[in-house]
Amino acid sequence: MKLFYKPGACSLASHIILHELNLPFELERVDTEKGLTQSGINYRTINPKGYVPALALASGEVLSEGAAILQYLADHHPGNTLAPVTGTLARTRIHEHLNYISSELHKAFTPLFTTNSTEAEQHAAHENVAKKIAYINTFFDDGRDYLLGDEFSIADAYLFAVVNWANFVDVKLTQWPAITDFLERVASRPATQAAMRAEELI
Repeated sequence: MKLFYKPGACSLASHIILHELNLPFELERVDTEKGLTQSGINYRTINPKGYVPALALASGEVLSEGAAILQYLADHHPGNTLAPVTGTLARTRIHEHLNYISSELHKAFTPLFTTNSTEAEQHAAHENVAKKIAYINTFFDDGRDYLLGDEFSIADAYLFAVVNWANFVDVKLTQWPAITDFLERVASRPATQAAMRAEELI
């Protein structure tokens, strides 16, 4: 397998899970602004959407969309606890978390990474991101370590990758101690450390 990634982007979640599963894989960095991979390939020939992640399988198939890749990795490498069994309520909860992170939290950050956003758009985006994080923070009110309880899951990898962006756009996470504890917890995992080192984030 080969993971096409951009350092610190949402592709970090897939990178973490590949390490959690201890799978053999290659990495290829993508410059999404230039549309080129590190080896000089037009990235849109790999993923026509133009953004990361993309996961090239040994079969020649290419998967895109981070939430789909995360579920594929968990489902096709049995014996892990990264995603509950399909058809269970717990699995539906994973879908719920992945969908919210993707459609709400992830997208809320977009204006903060868009160079032509107006000051008003930036201000609104900061408020929107804070609102989304405050909601997610409520899941930890019962003292759980991860979104589903005591077990780290694919949704936690995605949440970590996205919430970590707050540190680069002046969103103060200290107002949500449970979230900062969560980030520290995930950051300390060996798989996260390995992925972040490979992406030169630490």
